[in-house]
Amino acid sequence: MSTFFDALETRSPEERQAAQLEALNAQLARNGMDAIADLSELAKLPVLRKSDLSARQAANPPFGGLPVSNLAHVFQSPGPIYEPGGVSHDWWRMGRFLNAVGIGKDDIVQNCFGYHLTPAGMIFESGARAVGAVVLPAGTGQTELQARAAHDIGITAYAGTPDYLKIILEKADEMGLDLKITRAAVGGGALFPSLRQYYADRGIQCLQCYATADLGNIAYETEAQDGMIVDENVIVEIVTPGTGDPVPEGEVGEVVVTTLNPDYPLIRFATGDLSAVMEGQSPCGRTNMRIKGWMGRADQTTKIKGMFVRPEQVAQLVARHDEIARARVVASREGEMDVMTVRIETDATDGGAYDKSVADLLKLKGRVELVPIGGLPRDGLVIEDARSYD
Repeated sequence: MSTFFDALETRSPEERQAAQLEALNAQLARNGMDAIADLSELAKLPVLRKSDLSARQAANPPFGGLPVSNLAHVFQSPGPIYEPGGVSHDWWRMGRFLNAVGIGKDDIVQNCFGYHLTPAGMIFESGARAVGAVVLPAGTGQTELQARAAHDIGITAYAGTPDYLKIILEKADEMGLDLKITRAAVGGGALFPSLRQYYADRGIQCLQCYATADLGNIAYETEAQDGMIVDENVIVEIVTPGTGDPVPEGEVGEVVVTTLNPDYPLIRFATGDLSAVMEGQSPCGRTNMRIKGWMGRADQTTKIKGMFVRPEQVAQLVARHDEIARARVVASREGEMDVMTVRIETDATDGGAYDKSVADLLKLKGRVELVPIGGLPRDGLVIEDARSYD
């Protein structure tokens, strides 16, 4: 069982909120924004989406005019979007996750995340340095050489995508090589229960984190394997997709993150991922908020009758009418024709009153179906594609 990385992990909610508010106001000042009096006011600030950041970077390369400082590296992700990187202590905050996995100064980590253009390799190397571990900067590919190096060097821990470790282990078996790997810190893909069990059967504890190139570590598993603990130096909100409006605790929505890294102050950055807040505190003893991990993509843009319908348009429909609690667009087919049904959660009784708003905002005519308050699923979907593609 790992020990805590630092005292921040066991702070009281009041201590954490006070510290986050102070750090947040410093971030707002760096962005030329006014201070706020309470963390709840963060929800009133605009959301920054990847498309917005890409457009800003195109107009003002490479970082869109954001106040980047202490720059050591520049990385490129698909888009392209450019991310800064620093070399100060645990710049991406990955050490907290590696510590939770049980990786420390007695370990040698085979880092199989990429080092070419994208920051994943450096993110995990920085985390390994923070916990005092030695790193083999392996990257991807050349599996036979990877297996040989793991054997010869005495690798004890793995960092990389969930499935690539299995490939290395099977190659080592094929080559008759014994490996000493007992810890695995994974990300960048789904860790399916069957794969986790495969590693457990081989004596390897495998835990996953939720991180992005823009934000670094957002949340991570611990030995409790009961949700993901939110990192101490980010503020996570779960909002209705297409909006910046927080959902009630427990409901699925889009992950929006504010980083407290003073070198790259991203405020309310929309990840495009879905998750939900979990109730209560982790059995591991860490006191920060937990989320359920990755639950799909929030960008539910769907083409209906040859036209794209986006979550932002559904949000506009809800905003236009005070009596609408929420709405959901369902795409289906009748014969060979697309059909759009707009399910509206409201106490109103006249569906026809919304026909014009639907046509104006969604740019398509569709059926309107009224459902009572609480009648729509709380699963994060605002656009549901019910068409069969078989």
